[in-house]
Amino acid sequence: MNPAALTPQRIVCLTEETTEWLYLLGQEQRIVGISGYTVRPRRAREEKPKVSAFLSAKIDKILALKPDCVFGFSDLQADIASLLIKAGVQVTVFNQRSVDEIFSVLYQVAAMVGQAEQGLAQLSRIRAELDAIAQKAAGFKRRPRVYFEEWDEPHMSTIRWVSELMGIAGGDDIFPELALQSMGRDRIIASGQTIVDRAPDIIIGSLCGKKFRPEKVAARPGWQDVPAVRTGQIFEIKSADILQPGPAALTDGVTQMHRIFSQWEALHG
Repeated sequence: MNPAALTPQRIVCLTEETTEWLYLLGQEQRIVGISGYTVRPRRAREEKPKVSAFLSAKIDKILALKPDCVFGFSDLQADIASLLIKAGVQVTVFNQRSVDEIFSVLYQVAAMVGQAEQGLAQLSRIRAELDAIAQKAAGFKRRPRVYFEEWDEPHMSTIRWVSELMGIAGGDDIFPELALQSMGRDRIIASGQTIVDRAPDIIIGSLCGKKFRPEKVAARPGWQDVPAVRTGQIFEIKSADILQPGPAALTDGVTQMHRIFSQWEALHG
């Protein structure tokens, strides 16, 4: 029996991270539909039909593609998954929130397409790169206190994997208790004064669907004495690089944070 024949051949990816991972595994020929928010890899937007947003999907278009598997992410896509399952489609929805869970999901996806060995090799390389970053950060004489803003109106602190990657990169999340909350609504910060009171040394913003504007943060009433505002330490990391629970966050996202923290530490350590 040919084991390749037992793996899904026509896959729809409702979020970016599985698309990027399948491309990295050299399995992009299996992908027949992607999320409209996909930007990694760039060529995917040119090669694959866009069949979904994050909270909605073109069910008829997905069904017309005759997928034998659909990959989704989080409870927020439960309604999409339900419609597809009722239509007889196999759906696998992952719900990873931590760095370890991201590694686990990526290995599972690799195994599902018959690439467990290659997937494990790539994940081992990524883990080694994270360990190298953590080792460099361990040499910091002083670690910056960081506010990572995932949304601005209302203020929302970031999700667990970003908080964990922040720690690996050499920074300390000023809202570690909120990072443990899986739902965005539970990470809302009711008063901006709470952020001001925690006095972050660095502010990083990453907003899905719109650009983060450091100048607008600096102009917020009462924020002028926040260390990050006073010293101009306000940065954007593109959401595609850090808010997708997949390869991007584990590589480019954490590297960008480490670069920001290293530059700050060189001045303040």
